[in-house]
Amino acid sequence: MAVETQRPGERGRPLGVEALVRAASRLLEERIGVVWVEGEVSTLREPVSGHVYFVLKERRAQVPAVMWRSTAVKLGFRLEEGKRFLVRGKLAVYPEQGKVQLYVDAAEPAGLGAAALRLAELKGRLAADGCFDPMRKRALPRFPRRIAIVTSPTGAAIRDILRTLERRYPTPVVIAPCQVQGPAAPADIAWAIRRVGRLRAVDVIIVGRGGGSAEDLGAFNEEPVVRAIVACPVPVISAVGHEVDVTLADLAADARAATPTAAGEMAVPERSLLVDELRARENRLVRAAHHVVAGLRARLAGADKRVQARDPRARLAADRGRLAALEARIQRCARAVVAGRRHAWADVAARLDALSPLKVLDRGYAIARTLDGAVVASIAGVGPGVPLQVRLADGELDVTVTGARAMPEDDG
Repeated sequence: MAVETQRPGERGRPLGVEALVRAASRLLEERIGVVWVEGEVSTLREPVSGHVYFVLKERRAQVPAVMWRSTAVKLGFRLEEGKRFLVRGKLAVYPEQGKVQLYVDAAEPAGLGAAALRLAELKGRLAADGCFDPMRKRALPRFPRRIAIVTSPTGAAIRDILRTLERRYPTPVVIAPCQVQGPAAPADIAWAIRRVGRLRAVDVIIVGRGGGSAEDLGAFNEEPVVRAIVACPVPVISAVGHEVDVTLADLAADARAATPTAAGEMAVPERSLLVDELRARENRLVRAAHHVVAGLRARLAGADKRVQARDPRARLAADRGRLAALEARIQRCARAVVAGRRHAWADVAARLDALSPLKVLDRGYAIARTLDGAVVASIAGVGPGVPLQVRLADGELDVTVTGARAMPEDDG
């Protein structure tokens, strides 16, 4: 008698819940496998575990999704609720809740592309750190002692820069060769910048490459390159691609050149313009010197006049003239005084002469004096025997009084 067998899941052989879930997951994996799904993100949750839970929906349909932390940290951007994303994953049944769930291992913005979103997020994060702050940027030296160039040694950029430097203002150059394209380029560029930034007598660094696609220039949009430029101890000129290409390295550099040729022009002055400037300055200096010399000559002439006026010899001549004039005035005054005195003395002499006793003697009178010189004006005190001296007009007589008589009074 044949034994009837039952397949798993029939009444006689019911499946356990876990077996059913495993079977469903296996069926989904075999029939659908890894798929790309586009939808709008909603109900986004980001717990401290680092896993990302969300719902991917479209109109009246939705599917729960999870992205493990190991995948989320590699994205370079964050999922945003309300925006559409293109995700890659596989469907499975979540055993604890018994529901279908999409396990996501990759994601990118729908339409915009993951690279663009990642670049925007990186730009915002670097800007928040002050990497693009204009106040941080330094002025370029006008006359650099040495210029370092960080670029590919075989590209057109290095030739353009060197030709420009030689034409404008020949300057010693240090070339730091590096890859400027490909996965290893960001680290290589950053290392070259750090290396030449430590070299002595390097005053400015040019970092860049020639034109190319957005992917070709991608190395200059990487964080290591931006951080190396910000940390560089000397000013950095960024010259990446063409004028329309603007990278994060351009935003972080102290100066941005539209092309490598423009970077060379920015790094050094124009020799012919310097010659013209020196000549103009020379002319201004000559004119200023002439003006100063003319002023000094005028001041010297004035000082010479003042010195001559203060010269003792000049003053001596002037004093001599004044002394001669004073002497003449004194002589005139003295003669006038003497003449006046002579007239006065003559008048006084005439009066004295008129009153002189000698004049009386000329008229026959005499003067009697005692031996001690006293004039005898009265007979009182003069008796007989008293010796006297009598002065006449022409001599003296020694006499002795023999008698004295008083004169009778005039009755008239």
